Amino acid sequence: MSLLPSGMADAATVAAHRLGFAVVRRMPERVAYRTFDAVADLTVARGGAERMRANYARVRPGTDAATLDALVREGMRSYLRYYCEAFRLPVLSRDELADRVRTEGDAPVRRVLAEGGSVVCFLGHLGNWDLAGAWCTQHLGAVTTVAERLEPEAVFREFLEFREGLGMTILPLTGGPDVFAALREAARRPGLLPLLADRDITRRGVTVDLCGLPARMAPGPAALALAERRPLVPVSIRHERRGSGWGIVVTFHPQVPVPTAGPTREKVLAMTQACADALGGAIREHPTDWHMLQRVFVEDLDPVRVGSPT
Repeated sequence: MSLLPSGMADAATVAAHRLGFAVVRRMPERVAYRTFDAVADLTVARGGAERMRANYARVRPGTDAATLDALVREGMRSYLRYYCEAFRLPVLSRDELADRVRTEGDAPVRRVLAEGGSVVCFLGHLGNWDLAGAWCTQHLGAVTTVAERLEPEAVFREFLEFREGLGMTILPLTGGPDVFAALREAARRPGLLPLLADRDITRRGVTVDLCGLPARMAPGPAALALAERRPLVPVSIRHERRGSGWGIVVTFHPQVPVPTAGPTREKVLAMTQACADALGGAIREHPTDWHMLQRVFVEDLDPVRVGSPT
């Protein structure tokens, strides 16, 4: 909670984001990364990563305190690296962008796009999805996605303009036209529809098993794929060292099979579970690239918010 009046706090937040966009992109890359690492370490030292720590403890049960401390430190550095890279994205050339991204398993997706189809991608808060989206618009296909409306509104507008400037089409989750209808329309055109879905932010999510524990995830990607008969592909992203800097690896996991029988809601649940399995494996293997600072596991959620298990 800010000690400033809300209007002043909002203005300070907007100013901070604008400063980041203006200053960080002009800094030498090594200096920028070191600066954000220092901010990450300070955030952890001040207790600002307790939810991340709790989530890591869930996906890596039995981890001793010292190892968990190291995971949280690197996880927060990875999270802040996302912002560092995002602020610098607009100054990267097409070739520089290509040098920072490596893909795995993208051949089936490329075939669908080459045939004029679309692919629904189930993403988690892993790695740098903005960098991946910018790369896709230039090297793979058109990108249409959804953004959660941030507060204050001016910050949301800043990020909206930033992502659209990278070539992506952004649909606001709330406060605009029916988002599912807009996604269905987009799915009828060639391109990718990457949707962050490893957290239930609408209270209409489904309960799946994530790393051995019940968690709430968004059913939207599976519902969209079913409605438009489009392939559903889980996608995980992780950072990797590139010389003195960093790049990302975008992994396109195998297409999720569509159940042959059962009502739509059961099919959606089964397909969402398949996506959770793919992301869960990636999270367990590379936990520090999972930037989850919110509650996702059912035992951490308010029972009123969770409602009846689905």
